[in-house]
Amino acid sequence: MNVTIFHNPDCGTSRNTLAMIRNAGIEPTVVEYLKTPPTRDDLQHMIVDAGLSVREAIREKGTPYEALGLGDPSLTDAQLLDAMMAHPILINRPFVVTPLGTRLCRPSEAVLDILPDTHRGAFLKEDGEQVLDEKGARLRR
Repeated sequence: MNVTIFHNPDCGTSRNTLAMIRNAGIEPTVVEYLKTPPTRDDLQHMIVDAGLSVREAIREKGTPYEALGLGDPSLTDAQLLDAMMAHPILINRPFVVTPLGTRLCRPSEAVLDILPDTHRGAFLKEDGEQVLDEKGARLRR
């Protein structure tokens, strides 16, 4: 299965998402989006495919969101996308694209909605929260 994760290795949610993909027996294409941002068109398609608004796809915490005045409700989607392209740290993470769909995987277990049921046993997040049981079945939605 062709899976792409737009990943930030410094983000626990992104690391957990990547680990869940690998737990399903899939080695994804890992795009460190801070080094290699998606194109504007690809970003826009991911946002639409995930069922989000552009504003919902912006990361506020740890970014220049406030300094750039991006909370201004009069800003258009095009202006917000311009800011995301100029400052990729504003792109919320991790986005995952599979043949079964696209998700902004916050929380990380949202990735399970777009992966096949091929998990290799139990999965625990970095903080110890168990997401999959010993048979690879999801514990809660």
